[in-house]
Amino acid sequence: MQGAWRRVVYISLYEILAIALAGLGLMLMSGESLLASGALATATSAVAVAWNLVFNSLFERWEARQPKKGRSVKRRLAHAVAFETGLVLMLVPLIAWWLGIGLREALVMDLALVVFFLVYTFVFNWVFDEVFGLPASARPV
Repeated sequence: MQGAWRRVVYISLYEILAIALAGLGLMLMSGESLLASGALATATSAVAVAWNLVFNSLFERWEARQPKKGRSVKRRLAHAVAFETGLVLMLVPLIAWWLGIGLREALVMDLALVVFFLVYTFVFNWVFDEVFGLPASARPV
């Protein structure tokens, strides 16, 4: 599976699982109801979907220009860390506003989610590539 269809399937599967897990995590961290936490998780998912489309498109363009093909552990870690860093910069203000808390408290909550999602993103990408194959940009010549 390649191109736009691959991205749609990837984002859909990733975000469905992410909303469920993030909603539960936000509920446990904030003490808010599952409904309020689920709504925040859905809002953060919308931001993440937009970022995912932009980031992965840019990452694959960069990856296609690299002389060494494939997705090593180092490349997968770089992908996950860069993606999550951009997401933190967007989500901390959203979380603070949504929950009516300070940026520092929102950052602590988001960092807890980041630790989880770093592992989740790494594992999800690896499993996704195993099930659907590597994108053309990462296939060995």
